[in-house]
Amino acid sequence: MQHNKKSLEAVRHSLSHILAAAILEKYPKIKLGIGPTIEDGFYYDFDFNVSNEKRIKSNKSRIENLGNTQTYSKETRETIDLIEIEKQMRKLIKQNLQFKKESITFAEAKKTFSGQPYKLELIKELAKEKLKSQIKIQNLSIYKSGNFVDLCRGPHVKNTKEINPDAFKLTKIAGAYWKGSEKNPMLTRIYGIAFKNKKELDNYLKLQEEAEKRDHRKLGVELELFLINDEVGQGLPIYLPKGAMLRHNIMMFALNTYLEREYQLVTTPHIGSEKLWTKSGHLQFYKENMYSPLGIEGENYILKPMNCPFHIQVYKQKIRSYRDLPMRLTEMGTVYRYERSGVLHGLTRVRGFTQDDGHIICASNQVKSEIKKALELTIYILTTFGFKNFEINLSVRNPKSKKNYAGSEKKWKMAENALKQALKESGIKKIIKDVGGAVFYGPKIDIKVKDAIGREWQLSTIQFDFNLPDKFEMFYIDEKNKKQTPFMIHRALLGSLDRFMGVYIEHTAGAFPLWLAPIQVAIIPISQKQIDYAQKIFHFLKSENLRVELKDANETLGKRIREGEIQKIPYLLIIGDKEANNKTVNIRHYRRGVEGEINIEGLIKKIKKDITEKAI
Repeated sequence: MQHNKKSLEAVRHSLSHILAAAILEKYPKIKLGIGPTIEDGFYYDFDFNVSNEKRIKSNKSRIENLGNTQTYSKETRETIDLIEIEKQMRKLIKQNLQFKKESITFAEAKKTFSGQPYKLELIKELAKEKLKSQIKIQNLSIYKSGNFVDLCRGPHVKNTKEINPDAFKLTKIAGAYWKGSEKNPMLTRIYGIAFKNKKELDNYLKLQEEAEKRDHRKLGVELELFLINDEVGQGLPIYLPKGAMLRHNIMMFALNTYLEREYQLVTTPHIGSEKLWTKSGHLQFYKENMYSPLGIEGENYILKPMNCPFHIQVYKQKIRSYRDLPMRLTEMGTVYRYERSGVLHGLTRVRGFTQDDGHIICASNQVKSEIKKALELTIYILTTFGFKNFEINLSVRNPKSKKNYAGSEKKWKMAENALKQALKESGIKKIIKDVGGAVFYGPKIDIKVKDAIGREWQLSTIQFDFNLPDKFEMFYIDEKNKKQTPFMIHRALLGSLDRFMGVYIEHTAGAFPLWLAPIQVAIIPISQKQIDYAQKIFHFLKSENLRVELKDANETLGKRIREGEIQKIPYLLIIGDKEANNKTVNIRHYRRGVEGEINIEGLIKKIKKDITEKAI
């Protein structure tokens, strides 16, 4: 059975209706929400809070709580059986049901869905839209499949014969507020996936299984990298010694690279006066993402959501000449943004995070070269960490609504052309142009990477800003002794250091390259007889600035080797009588396996080579 992208969407949409029909057959009093398609599948929302109605049963292994959710009770978790629902769906599919589209009036729709309050609410909203002159809605469309009727625009398959019953699966259950608002009732959302054939389904499930193994939240516990707990507060990670070392190594590589490329290091406060955020416009346009003010001696201060206004103050510290440009400022700046608890996710979505922030302030004739340098620097940084596949999104303004953007026509044209030329000259092939995707204050480049199992992550941003230079009256004196407004470019190449760590843990599955590993070498003497020699090796490696630990010889050899492998330590050095007598060690490498006996000079040379080359 062949499916293109459009027909596969129709299959997934049709399966959401089949899911709802299967639920209604078993529990006719259930109230229906909506059932759209999503990436790789579909879902449908149900309200099971109906008097005298039994709850459906649910497999514990397929439970998941998502954004804007409440935790299900133990009783609910144990009473939803997705496998039984799948069986019922397959029975319906085999009946070769037709999907028939009909057009009905609003009055007929109210009658058809008289027992479905959420559908009636949607009909009421559509009726209000009908009254607006610019929206011409005469009738509503419904789809019928067997005994099931739903308010829907489509698309759908013509007949369930077009659905492969072996190529879909119900995957998980979550709570979701109706219309995403906490003010509305909590509904039960059942998710499913669907593909062209069973092979694609199985491949997807294998990928998901691998993704679960790589989940940075799970590995964060197993590898003792970080913790997040309610006593400290949600979205506020604490880095344990190993995680803090990994974070430090990532941060220092990036920072030292920026300093080598003539960035100037600055450090700015964690809070700023409310006056600063009013002037920058954040308080007017970004308030919902900011924390409440702190009252200090009659003045309000706010935890910073951005570093930009502080960097502008550095620039404005004195009058700048064209000879001072370009000025490249960088900071590992920690910012704080309000995120709802439902969207927090390990390190990848937190409330306090550190950005490898940078601002390039330059003249118009420097813009293209600075963009190109920033782009090449980004690719170098990400490539060094082992990312190989990139996708570039170029976001420009919508030419039909220019009035919605800050900055002059001349500046926008120049900036957009500079971005395009920099991309072209950098030889980047895969570029996706997003017309209308630019924020109001300037065009930008977003860089996505593919991780080891093919998932895309957006990490880096290079963003023009026509807004803040005007708000803060930034200027420089040009060659003719006249004031000019400089261009300002925001750039965060790792993005959020915390989010980058979450992505990187999953990309490497916690097996970090030697130059980044929190513990690079573990020394494992077979017994107490080799402890003196093992200690000499330990102190020698420490003197060579290696991160090394000595495993307690009182534990069994097998246990210590297993612990080293579980912790994914790159080099395990086994020392027995033979090695002690020969003044050697026996290498067991995490990736390459047993490498055999080597003298200490050879070991140091081998390790230093890997570190210097930043071998992946």
